[in-house]
Amino acid sequence: MDIRLQSEAFDAGAELNGFTARQDDAGAVVSFTGIVRDVATGLKHMRIEHYPGMTEKAILGIVTEAVDRWELSDALVIHRHGDLAPTEPIMMVATASRHRAAAFAAADFLMDYLKSRAPFWKKEMTTEGNTWVAAKDADEDALGRWTEPRDNDTSQGDR
Repeated sequence: MDIRLQSEAFDAGAELNGFTARQDDAGAVVSFTGIVRDVATGLKHMRIEHYPGMTEKAILGIVTEAVDRWELSDALVIHRHGDLAPTEPIMMVATASRHRAAAFAAADFLMDYLKSRAPFWKKEMTTEGNTWVAAKDADEDALGRWTEPRDNDTSQGDR
């Protein structure tokens, strides 16, 4: 497992290539890269804040859960902090497993967690002023699907 919180930009292609090259026993690698998107009021930049130590611990806990739940052979989470401009990469998740369904499910689970529960605070600096980004009900609803019974988990083979 590799968890990195950093202010520096990263090259998603190089990160994915490096992650994939380390997978000796995986049959599938899934990745997602999130980018800062503009807003209607003209985003100058987004400021992402976190508490060092606390944020890493929280993300490590959820990545460990994903690795165990979907029998992943590896996982990568990169999340940036500081000031980010529109179109810059903000985060990346990669998962590796023997089967694609498990890799997809685990990546989706990690994305839902990072979007709604990871301890980051985001503030949008726009041409009309500065606003803290509020939690969205849709993000909470998406996270709720992972607390339902595991009969529908896709950890056993491809479907």
